[in-house]
Amino acid sequence: MSDKPATAKVKGTVSVKPEVCKGCAYCIEFCPTKSLEFSQSFNRKGYHYPVLARPETCTGCDLCGVHCPDFAIFGRRLKPGEKA
Repeated sequence: MSDKPATAKVKGTVSVKPEVCKGCAYCIEFCPTKSLEFSQSFNRKGYHYPVLARPETCTGCDLCGVHCPDFAIFGRRLKPGEKA
């Protein structure tokens, strides 16, 4: 048995600005945990925007935000015990 302490799984969340999104899907494509998918709804521009479909898998790595050309989505890591 190892003497290393057990590490908790990193949890995260995303914030989406639906009205800024142009539906490019970069955030969905580059999400390493496949936590994002398109919403069923449309924004005022007529685009589907991303939603956090699997929050239990999100690590808050912000790769979605890094790849978003319109700054419409941002990932963030949660502090231990913090709710999304």
